[in-house]
Amino acid sequence: MLTAVKNQVRVCALSVKYNVMREMLNKVTFLTNILFMMFNNATFIVQWVILLRLRDDVGGYTMREVMLLWALAASSFGLSRILFARVFSLPDLIINGKLDSYLVQPKNVLLSVMTSETNTSAIGDLLYGLLIFCVFCFQVKRLLLFLLFTVTGAILMTAFALLMGSLSFWFVRAEMFGNHMVGSVTSFNTYPDGIFRGTARFLLYNVIPVGMMTYHPVHIMVEFDAAKMLMVFGYLFLLSAAAVFVFYRGLRRYSSSSLMEARM
Repeated sequence: MLTAVKNQVRVCALSVKYNVMREMLNKVTFLTNILFMMFNNATFIVQWVILLRLRDDVGGYTMREVMLLWALAASSFGLSRILFARVFSLPDLIINGKLDSYLVQPKNVLLSVMTSETNTSAIGDLLYGLLIFCVFCFQVKRLLLFLLFTVTGAILMTAFALLMGSLSFWFVRAEMFGNHMVGSVTSFNTYPDGIFRGTARFLLYNVIPVGMMTYHPVHIMVEFDAAKMLMVFGYLFLLSAAAVFVFYRGLRRYSSSSLMEARM
């Protein structure tokens, strides 16, 4: 059992490695995508600098907390897209019968799908997040937590995208709903949670995984709270388990198309 898991992880790691190497064949495009993504993210710093000069805090967040929020959101998003970019286009694979080529491979179907593509511009997101953290929020103790929450955030982002994408096994139009739901994570996780009240706050902490992906981790890094840490890991386990269950349950309903596609 342990050997099988080790082999699957090794195959997935090699898949990601070769995806990146393939993208690096055109080094100019590869580097340009990364640099432009970092520049695009950096433009938002100006917005927050101006806003926080007008008032002391926004939703209880000072400049340090805002930058920590942005750093974690960017690095988590980047890591998720680097390792598991194909999950975000899962509805297209399901609706157009493109899962056929994954079903005939000897490795795990889900892992094969998840690691079959890499978004190179997401490397810029990851590097930007690490850079912002080092410039505005660096502490050795906090660094360890930041790296840990970058991983948990990436897993939560991936699991949520997998769960939303798997709805396409049942509903053709679920693609639009799923894309909006996944997009809402990106939209909300760079704004302080203190500005949300009532239903919106409930949704962000219980339905859309923004609270466990960025808000609780930021609070933990500012002031450690073991209870919040357990909540993050508990939510991570439940969402991941639900996503995997729904994917494999939906896979039973999958009908292949006449599309012939080969994967090398």
